[in-house]
Amino acid sequence: MTTDSPHRHDTLIEQPPPAEPLPADSRQARQLVRRQLIAEAVMAEGSIRIDDLVERFDISLMTMHRDLDELVSRGLLRKTRGVASAAPTSLIEASDVYRTSRQAAEKRAIALAAMDFVEPGQAIFFDDSTTVLQMATHLPAKSPLTVITNSLTLMNELKGSPELTLLGLGGQYYNWCNAFMGTMTTNEISRLRADTLILSMAAITDDIVFHQSPEMVETKRAMFEAAARRILIIDHSKFARRALHAFEPLTSFDTVIVDDGTPTEHLQRMRDKGIEVVVAPSLDGEGATRSPA
Repeated sequence: MTTDSPHRHDTLIEQPPPAEPLPADSRQARQLVRRQLIAEAVMAEGSIRIDDLVERFDISLMTMHRDLDELVSRGLLRKTRGVASAAPTSLIEASDVYRTSRQAAEKRAIALAAMDFVEPGQAIFFDDSTTVLQMATHLPAKSPLTVITNSLTLMNELKGSPELTLLGLGGQYYNWCNAFMGTMTTNEISRLRADTLILSMAAITDDIVFHQSPEMVETKRAMFEAAARRILIIDHSKFARRALHAFEPLTSFDTVIVDDGTPTEHLQRMRDKGIEVVVAPSLDGEGATRSPA
């Protein structure tokens, strides 16, 4: 198709940004915020009676069921016998709705640092990660640029940028990550060659990057093999997580970009292995930066 990651669930859940800004007082904006708060409440407590949610959020039972049905369809919650509960699967960490709000400030800083590796005229693979998504607003400034992605969210973010050439990778659509994966997708990727791949992963264990979805691993691997330069962008929380399926050792990447909250021992260990590590400084206020401590 072509078109012009055992964790506490106590972080605010955000929908991926809509294609067009919503007025703060619009019905849809209020609905999105309410669903964020419902998901946050259920994840924080594990399970809540639906009647209690109705009382807590002061909405009708019908509206609550509509909200819960949407969150169920996104793979975040389950709804059984009058109770809403957090989905008992590690994919809850991978849902794009859930991922968007995790370490949001760190992701913005990492994305900005990653832009130093984007040059006009390049063809670049971008995966479906929410860290990569933070690069979307910066990419038009590097035009002309060919963006190749399996992320429907990123496609929608960039479709209004005529100065970019946008190649959308088709295949089987996965609702939980709002992206295309599978054999059709990897076949499309295998016919392409890009200058650079910029991607993120769910976890780092023993200096190997992992993801909980085998389909995701295979799609990212196809991009990895079809790119001349590979850049991993990953926030500090991934060093404390675990996932099932191994992808590549950190030494396989040309550059690893992390945020300045990454513990010194991880930075030093990677550098001792000869890995080029870039530490993205935190962003304060309106784009101001401060040096890493």
